[in-house]
Amino acid sequence: MTITASPAPARTLGLAACIALVMGNMIGSGVFLLPAALAPFGWDAVAGWGFTIAGSLVLAFVIARLTVALPGTSASQMIARAYGPLAGFAIGWIYWLSIIITNVTIAVAATANLSSVLPLLARPGVGAIMSIGLLWAMTGINLIGARAAGMTQIVTTVIKLIPIAVVLVLLVMTVGNGTAQVAPFPTQGLTGAGITASAALTLWALLGFESASVAADKVRDPARTIPRATLIGTAVTGLIYLLVCSGIALTLPAAETQTGSPFGAFVSHYWSPGPARFIALFVAISCLGALNGWTLLIGEVPLAMARAGELPRWLAGTNAKGTPVRGLIVSTLLASLLLVANSLQGLVALFTAMALLATSATLWLYVGCALASMRFRVVVPAAVVGLGYALWTLWGAGIVASGSSVLLMAAGLPFYWWARRERAA
Repeated sequence: MTITASPAPARTLGLAACIALVMGNMIGSGVFLLPAALAPFGWDAVAGWGFTIAGSLVLAFVIARLTVALPGTSASQMIARAYGPLAGFAIGWIYWLSIIITNVTIAVAATANLSSVLPLLARPGVGAIMSIGLLWAMTGINLIGARAAGMTQIVTTVIKLIPIAVVLVLLVMTVGNGTAQVAPFPTQGLTGAGITASAALTLWALLGFESASVAADKVRDPARTIPRATLIGTAVTGLIYLLVCSGIALTLPAAETQTGSPFGAFVSHYWSPGPARFIALFVAISCLGALNGWTLLIGEVPLAMARAGELPRWLAGTNAKGTPVRGLIVSTLLASLLLVANSLQGLVALFTAMALLATSATLWLYVGCALASMRFRVVVPAAVVGLGYALWTLWGAGIVASGSSVLLMAAGLPFYWWARRERAA
């Protein structure tokens, strides 16, 4: 099913620009603390990466084709067209909450890396306070305006590539000359439970592969460019993550992977403690860049939903610069409360729990898009495979994370009825 688009603005983004957009949004904080969370799974995590990359490519293709078929329509609107306004609201609501949880996870990752320079931050309560401070600092930058947020993003995007490049070079050198000993393949082989559990964590690092679809009205020849850019960007980013995360987890002693900064621990072990401190700082700055970008979204998503009548009109308010002040403050307040509620956990345990919860919440968006694609008869075979993968990953996230995401979705129903009453009035 294809719906004709209304006249669009000048299409200036080509294939290279779209690939850069996809990769830039995907490379955030996920890669930097995942080696610690994945280390217990060993070679099962390598297989988990394989399933995650393949499943993400399928889902990315489905969302890209659905965006081309339904131009100018957000994901929640697509689902509302297919299954009604309540379904569209549920997906939009859980996606907003998933971004809030993502911000918590990124703030924790930044604090964990800073803890290698300031060990005091490794204490559960102190680390939570620091993470809350980072949340509000990024909110403050976004409240100043989009220009300040954009300048921050440019600087941090350049910095985020440095630690990845350093670790890749060290991996090639140390594995090549035999300095690094790769953990042996288990004699009992791979385990289904380990692969399933690790796949839910690895998907956290690849969230955001739908980025090119968001800018569809600015893309040249979107029917060809968006699917190609999405698939290429997702595949290349997945390959980088597979090499870096698996390399660290399989070559670094288990005790050292559980530090707040696995990248810093790897550089310290195979190079020197001095450069490791700089790597940890670069990683923390990279996390702040990702946090800055997602903070922009936690204000824009409720703003769009309020303007569409899906949330109370109060959230539709902006200041003179068009900044959704109310949405930003409410979202960051919710994120802070979530951190306080989990403040007694260690940084690695807190990161793992929040990453699973954020992944589970985001997966409902992918489930909805796959179902909408089937309803509109857009790349149905791929949609069926993508739906199966998304449901399998929800199962892998565990009953606590996936069950919590369902409860969070249900928690939005009072706000949905509130907004409907306002519209009726």
